[in-house]
Amino acid sequence: MASNGSSAGSSTGRPELARAMTGLDGGKMGSGKPETEDKPETAVAKPQRPGRRPTAKARAARDQVDAIFSQWRAERPDIDTSPVQIYGLIARIQIQCTAFIEEALVPFDLTRGTFDVLTALRRAGTPYCLTPKQLVQSLLLSGAGLTSRLNKLESQNLIARLAEPSDRRTLRVQLTAAGEAVINEAIPRVFDVQRSRLQKLGDDGQKRLLAELTRFAEAIDNWPG
Repeated sequence: MASNGSSAGSSTGRPELARAMTGLDGGKMGSGKPETEDKPETAVAKPQRPGRRPTAKARAARDQVDAIFSQWRAERPDIDTSPVQIYGLIARIQIQCTAFIEEALVPFDLTRGTFDVLTALRRAGTPYCLTPKQLVQSLLLSGAGLTSRLNKLESQNLIARLAEPSDRRTLRVQLTAAGEAVINEAIPRVFDVQRSRLQKLGDDGQKRLLAELTRFAEAIDNWPG
């Protein structure tokens, strides 16, 4: 399911449901990468760094979900523990999706978080410019969470923070030429990786999955209280 390339990135906070039921951490993984020097305007992709294997965490998540479900069945056979398996699978999928997207972004020196910021700017249309408030709303982030991503992207010369001509107190965030080049190449790569994970379902299976996930999301959104 699209990250926000769409949002690819955007998160609705639903992984917290899985964590509450299973104790499984479904949060985004950090890249563990050091700060880098600014990219030249012509640079797009960097060679992939060896030894970076985010899929190991995805495998651990799969094993942890299976173990949690088995433990509950053994310890409390008197109660229905099937919700643990459902929410655990949601958390597991979220971790695995983050892992393979992060891996696809390594050649571009991006994380899932910085990728989401660039995609939000790119899909806003020319001149690829939004206020920090608009970005926070688009990405469902806190102001502090956005600031750290903007600092990283600015240090890479992928975005610029510009003063609003009519109000110098207001800033706008805009893609640079280098940022536009990077995100234009990264988006198809991420979408291709996401699409490849769905292929085994076939067209009909993907439609059924989307329909059921939509029903479930709406049920949670509309839950009383």
